[in-house]
Amino acid sequence: MNKDKKKTTIAAAIEYDRERNPAPRVTARGRGLMAEKIIELAKKHGVPIKEDPALANILRRLDIDEEISPELYRVVAEILAFVYSVNERYRAQS
Repeated sequence: MNKDKKKTTIAAAIEYDRERNPAPRVTARGRGLMAEKIIELAKKHGVPIKEDPALANILRRLDIDEEISPELYRVVAEILAFVYSVNERYRAQS
């Protein structure tokens, strides 16, 4: 019996605007086809993508527009630092 299962894609999008929100918030999240659509749209619009299945699994349980909890600040800060770094490199090349 083959116990290998196809892994379900999980995706979440976050936004942080420190002028409007005290913490990053979830702007999209989903599994399967919804997750694939989130990833497709991110790529289409040049949004950097960082794979972190454990974090995506946590974020997908939050409501849309819900701020992340303080327990997630550090890991989300690392993701945002990655995104800012990618954006800076892109601007430098333009």
